[in-house]
Amino acid sequence: MYIVEDDGKLVGFLSAKRGHVNRIKHSAYIVIGIMKSYTGKGIGKRLFNELDSWATDNGVTRLELTVMKHNERAISLYKKMGYKVEGVKEKSVVVDGDYIDEYYMAKIIE
Repeated sequence: MYIVEDDGKLVGFLSAKRGHVNRIKHSAYIVIGIMKSYTGKGIGKRLFNELDSWATDNGVTRLELTVMKHNERAISLYKKMGYKVEGVKEKSVVVDGDYIDEYYMAKIIE
C-alpha cells in the first residue's frame, strides 16, 4: 500500500492485493483513491509509477482494477498508464439506489 499525505492529512492511496495461489501469484488487484481536491496534480501517476516498480521487483506481470463507467477522469489516467478495458461488469455497484456498470481494466507488465 502506498499513501500520499499533505501536512499529515491522508489525500491519496493505492493498494495492490496479490494472488496467493500459484495460478494467480503473478497478478494483483488494485484499489486507488485520491481526494477530489487533489486530483489533476500528478498524484495518481506517481502512485502508478511506484506500483509498476513494485510489480516488476516482485514478479507481478498483471495488474487489474475496476472503475465505474462514468468516471472519465480515472479512465483517462488508467489508459495513460497502460491499462486496457477488458470487459464490462453490468450492474456491478449500487450508488444512491442506482445500478452502475464498471469497466474491468488490466495492464500487462512485460
